[in-house]
Amino acid sequence: MSEPVGGSQRLDQWLWHARIFKTRTLATKFITDGKMRVTRNDETFRVEKPSFAVVTGDVILFSRSDQLRILVVESLATRRGPATEAQALYTDQSPPREPKKSVPLSPFAREKGMGRPTKKERRALEALKT
Repeated sequence: MSEPVGGSQRLDQWLWHARIFKTRTLATKFITDGKMRVTRNDETFRVEKPSFAVVTGDVILFSRSDQLRILVVESLATRRGPATEAQALYTDQSPPREPKKSVPLSPFAREKGMGRPTKKERRALEALKT
């Protein structure tokens, strides 16, 4: 994988090439909302512009979907290649996700995706309530 000329790359492009975001527009919006931090040489920057230049060795921190992501930039890319190429662009140092807590179901709760109860099931539930 060849690195772009100059040894740096726009942050929004790098996030899209690394397949962190599905589109470059989503990456740009996330950055402009001020939700990104970049650490370089023990100095942390709050990034609000998608044109911020990242270089190899930068540490990118952000929180997405209630998960803290810590990515170390290993290399830069010239194209958005397959997932195997994208994963080679960074080292993920994020803490592991917490397992989902299973909430005990009440007798009236339905599993997700089961749809609306039938008339027979509704009558059975009404009988349980009384």
